[in-house]
This record gives sequence, structure tokens and C-alpha cells, in this order.
Amino acid sequence: MPHCNGGKGVVGQSVITCPFCGGSKTETMPEDACQFFYDCTFCARVLRPRPGDCCVFCSFGTVPCPPVQQGGGAGDCCV
Repeated sequence: MPHCNGGKGVVGQSVITCPFCGGSKTETMPEDACQFFYDCTFCARVLRPRPGDCCVFCSFGTVPCPPVQQGGGAGDCCV
């Protein structure tokens, strides 16, 4: 799943979609950290990253987290 914004720098917002209820919400991502937990505002389930992803934005968002955007991959992030 490629995430490219045409060289316009780091994207600070992502639409996160709950895999349980399908609810979507635009969220502002932390600039210098990965977010491991996310409370769905629609069904109250706690989302966690999928195996191999560093955070919930990389797993369920339209845009990966800023550290991944800057580093080029989950291996460069939050280690």
C-alpha cells in the first residue's frame, strides 16, 4: 500500500477506520511518535497495530504515521 503525497512533506492527519464497526474519523497524528492504541469513538473497541506495523495509523489509517513518512518504513520507526 503506497503512501505518497508528491514530495509535499509530512502529512499530519489521517482518516482512521475501525476494522470492527467501519466507523471513520479524521485524526491528527503525533509528529514524533507512533500511537500504539486507539479508542474507536463509534464502538469503543481499542485498536492495536497489525503485526509488522508500528502503529494504528499505519494499520488502519489512510496515511502512515509521520516517523514512517520521514524514515521510509516501519523498520525505521519507534524501535
